[in-house]
Amino acid sequence: MIKTILTLLIVNLSLTAALGQAEWVLAASHGDVRVYSRAVPGSRIKALKAECTMQATMAEVLSLLKDIPATGKWMCHTKRCDLIRQISEDELYYYTEVSLPWPLDNRDFVSHMTIRRDLSSQVVTVNSPAVPGHLPVKKGLVRITESESRWTITPTGNAKVRLEYTLRVDPGGFIPAHIINYFALQAPFETFDKMKTELLSRRALKAADK
Repeated sequence: MIKTILTLLIVNLSLTAALGQAEWVLAASHGDVRVYSRAVPGSRIKALKAECTMQATMAEVLSLLKDIPATGKWMCHTKRCDLIRQISEDELYYYTEVSLPWPLDNRDFVSHMTIRRDLSSQVVTVNSPAVPGHLPVKKGLVRITESESRWTITPTGNAKVRLEYTLRVDPGGFIPAHIINYFALQAPFETFDKMKTELLSRRALKAADK
């Protein structure tokens, strides 16, 4: 029995490693934004990765990501975003409602954000997986329980950063896969564009206060 269990564990780990090596495929690009996708085993929804180099400092980007109520200003399809609980400077829980076109029901979820800093490379990783509980399910909304999102912020010098955003989500309920995949491909372009605008606005306000 023990031998059988060990064999199954080895097979499972081998499959997991193989799936983790699946390559990203360039799906769309515009300006300095590149969007990649790849199939997720057992899911009809593709995982997404978006990359962009932005004129901003690490501190500016982190400040924006941690400003939860402001997320609706720049994150595509976000209707509202509320802070639930601040654990520390680098850990918090927040609630998001995602706006979808009629006749689809809006989605919502609770995320657990954690920030990790690599002192040697200066790369900062912001993970925000969906987590159960914390808030009751709301009538008229579909609660997302499976979602993994990550921001990777890499300094490139000259007050610029390279941003990488990855997302894997199961929106729940019934939505045609082609509709989800289409919106997922278009969203990063709008998100990065609005993000740049918001960063510029904050920089201008900060300069005006001096």
